[in-house]
Amino acid sequence: MRAACLVASAILPAVVVAQPPATASRLTVERIFGSREFAARGAGQLRWLDDSTYAALQASPQQNGEELARFNARTGARDVLVQSTWLTPNGASAPLEVEDYFWSPDHKRLLVFTASERVWRENTRGDYWVLDLTSHQLRKLGGDAPRSTLMFAKFSPDSRRVAYVRQNDLYVEDVANGAITRLTSDGSRTIINGTFDWVYEEELSLRDGFRWSPDGKSIAYWQLDASGVKDFDLIDDTDSLYSFVNPVQYPKAGTTNSAGRIGVVAATGGATTWLAIDGDPRNQYLARMDWAGLANSSELLIQRMNRPQNEIDVLLADARTGSVKTILVERDSAWVDVVNDVRWLDKDREFTWMSERTGWRRMYEVSRDGATVKALSADSMDVTHPAFAFGAQAVLGTDATGEYVYHYASPQNPTQLYLYRTSLKRPGVTTRVTPADQPGTHSYEISPNGRYAVHTWSSFGTPPTVELITLPDHKRVRVLQDNAELRAHMAALELGPREFFRVDIGEGVKLDGWMIKPPGFDQTKKYPVVFEVYGEPAAQTVTDSWGGGGYLWHLMLSQMGYIVMSVDNRGTPAPRGRAWRKVIYKQMGVLNGADQAAAARAIGKWPFVDPRRLGVWGWSGGGSTTLNVMFRTPDVYRMGMAVAPVADLHYYDTIYQERYVGLPQDNPEVYRVGSPVTFASQLKGDLLVVHGSGDDNVHYQNTEALVNALVKANKPFQLMVYPNRTHCICEGEGTSIHLYSLLTRYLSEHLPTNEAPRPAQ
Repeated sequence: MRAACLVASAILPAVVVAQPPATASRLTVERIFGSREFAARGAGQLRWLDDSTYAALQASPQQNGEELARFNARTGARDVLVQSTWLTPNGASAPLEVEDYFWSPDHKRLLVFTASERVWRENTRGDYWVLDLTSHQLRKLGGDAPRSTLMFAKFSPDSRRVAYVRQNDLYVEDVANGAITRLTSDGSRTIINGTFDWVYEEELSLRDGFRWSPDGKSIAYWQLDASGVKDFDLIDDTDSLYSFVNPVQYPKAGTTNSAGRIGVVAATGGATTWLAIDGDPRNQYLARMDWAGLANSSELLIQRMNRPQNEIDVLLADARTGSVKTILVERDSAWVDVVNDVRWLDKDREFTWMSERTGWRRMYEVSRDGATVKALSADSMDVTHPAFAFGAQAVLGTDATGEYVYHYASPQNPTQLYLYRTSLKRPGVTTRVTPADQPGTHSYEISPNGRYAVHTWSSFGTPPTVELITLPDHKRVRVLQDNAELRAHMAALELGPREFFRVDIGEGVKLDGWMIKPPGFDQTKKYPVVFEVYGEPAAQTVTDSWGGGGYLWHLMLSQMGYIVMSVDNRGTPAPRGRAWRKVIYKQMGVLNGADQAAAARAIGKWPFVDPRRLGVWGWSGGGSTTLNVMFRTPDVYRMGMAVAPVADLHYYDTIYQERYVGLPQDNPEVYRVGSPVTFASQLKGDLLVVHGSGDDNVHYQNTEALVNALVKANKPFQLMVYPNRTHCICEGEGTSIHLYSLLTRYLSEHLPTNEAPRPAQ
């Protein structure tokens, strides 16, 4: 059995290096992934109630469960809004576990989300309960709906009704009497109303697929027809005596997508008015939709993206007649990004827009008819958003005067993120709000009129602090969470130097990186280096922020004697301008691998680095990059560990792959040379491949194709398959500990720290 699935590496004899012992100063896999010792904590699901008060979910000191408290932002005065006993259903012995909560617009009712279940990446299906804050009556929504089947419930603007999705149909329920109106009746596995299929959710960050009109009289919603999308079958071998199939509708690159359309239906029921959007619905994406203004219930603003994703048409639609007109077109020779930052200004006469048309991601003010497009933010800087957040917003709101728009940017350092504000009256006037003495990565939840903000701040190796501040002076009002316990654990660790750097790879290209050196680092010695890579347009790895469990594992490796590094190649979403980000277009797997290998070669010349002991590892796109550098530049890296990699670009989904590589029918050679499996026969170093067999994102099919290519070339490698685990390889007791123990063991055996450096040949 073992010989059939595990091929031992024959390149080097195994040299076992044990993990460091468990002490306060030394990290272990068990301490990092098996306990809460190093878990960062937030401030408790804060929600602004108005411009001077907010609510927070907290443990009840007198009662079992949690309670909602209201805080005065200026004074900190606290009073209980919702007692935990009010959240206990009739006949139950304990209150509901509040996973999320939402206030009605009049703040007289509370919507509680609980008993959730995962739908692809996130837990978006569950039970919803409404609590009346006057009578304390608690009632479950959905009538006779089975447990955990409601999605995206939200109050109407008048606070009297709640709309939700149930089994791919839309419903409206009267809060007072429980009367339910079914708005759609054709929902099925393939007709999807008010929510989305796998690929829309994964690649366009679309989950909640309906919007109440501002007057509460109607609801606009997406409908997808997935009948033409093929199933990819995931085989479950372990959850019953006989194996069975879990089919997932998943459009592979170049295949048929769901057909999308948008309709408007009265909240009281009746026929849907479908918008007359032209074009082939299976070869375009209705990527964003909302009502066209804060008080406009007659028009919708829609972003339609063509299939190659190099053009966005901004459409203004009449909700009553369904007629549509194009008011703005955004084009790019590579790809365009969906805009999450539409904010209505000047009584709905203008809206904010993001564009890279000048080479930088700038904020614009666009008139309602699209006739006037005016740049607002400063040139030569990117208005950006938190890394690896596809649906994240860069624009956070306006100030109390309405003169300034708050947004994220970091023009001096692409590894960091700060709050800036741009004037609406003086275009080009953009100033930093975050103080200069707070380097790192910052996020903000700004109150409705911009007087206060909840500010979260961390830096590389420093846990987050959550505080309440005033704006625009950024003065601290009080600390909400300082993570003092975590900071104490970090302070007790034996650590080496940690630093950021730039490495010159030639032709004027300098890449950002970070480095963690071992405790007691000796400049005169030569150390093995392990690189963490990602390298694709979805994420940066080099950010000046708290890194959680991954960062701690890298610290543990440094305690074992490794230098750990990460470098962001060109094509990653750093705020370094359009050319930096989009040079990777139709060069996926080629340019990012070449940049990473060039950086490794340059770093190998540093006096304290042993160029014969370079290793690399990555997950998902990082697993693909690991394979690419191991196969394309086999003389650079001695070993690699690829977790859940895409081995063949044909095997990934339409939206992601076609955005960066084009359609395979039009670009067969781009797909061939961009796929790691094409070059598997060139492997020289030691390789570990890890995958979950239940991965619905990057299918295990990728690793099976890779195994076939390596076997055909008679290349030794090692393989670890985690049955039925998804892309996170996190399900099941002990899985994370086992996975990171495996990676640690393989690294120590195949990239030893106690080996004398070998002379260059």
